[in-house]
Amino acid sequence: MKTSVPQNFSRRARRLAIVVAGVATIAPIVGHGVAQADTQVRLPGQTVSKKLADGTTLTITRSRESARINPSLGGTPLHRNAWVSGRYDVTSSDKKARFGIGSGYIVGCQLTLGGKSTSQGNATPNMTEGTVTATAQTGGSVTIGPGQAATFFVNDREYQDPFGGRAHDQSIKFSGGEGAVSYTNATMMINGCAGYAQARSFAKVQIMTEHTTQVVWMYGKPFSLG
Repeated sequence: MKTSVPQNFSRRARRLAIVVAGVATIAPIVGHGVAQADTQVRLPGQTVSKKLADGTTLTITRSRESARINPSLGGTPLHRNAWVSGRYDVTSSDKKARFGIGSGYIVGCQLTLGGKSTSQGNATPNMTEGTVTATAQTGGSVTIGPGQAATFFVNDREYQDPFGGRAHDQSIKFSGGEGAVSYTNATMMINGCAGYAQARSFAKVQIMTEHTTQVVWMYGKPFSLG
């Protein structure tokens, strides 16, 4: 749209008239709708050490954990989306030890996924309120209903098994007594939960020394998905 300004206006007045005309042109476009803002969640770091059966000390550090939550990309309360980030550093006092680090999230629908950040050996987190049905899923989405929980793995490595079939491994392997995994804005879609939903990060470290093999879990602080 061409804007004409009377010639008898002062130079300053003509500039103001053009600016106001430009604002009036774009205002109806902005007024079509306001997008719902994402929720940003900063989560605490943590370091824990676990002494294994043979005396080896395993140390796990979680850092840079955060989540960005969108209530509903699908426009219904049954859909939620989260973009999650985090890092795990693992060290062993036995420099000959080998271990695998698996990271992910437990997602619950109408469940309370425990409380504070914890570490446990050969255990699973406490989940209350309702009968829990736990499933393991990989990829970009999990589908759960009321009273259900699902395990979402961030890392999913596909490989060929000895029989030529497809197999999956959710851990990254390290040797030399130290290793780290990190992820940034990993997409997690939650479908099917009509009630409130929670998520909680975890790391699963399976360590193998000359004398023992053990699994150690680390759990982060639960956060709301809306």
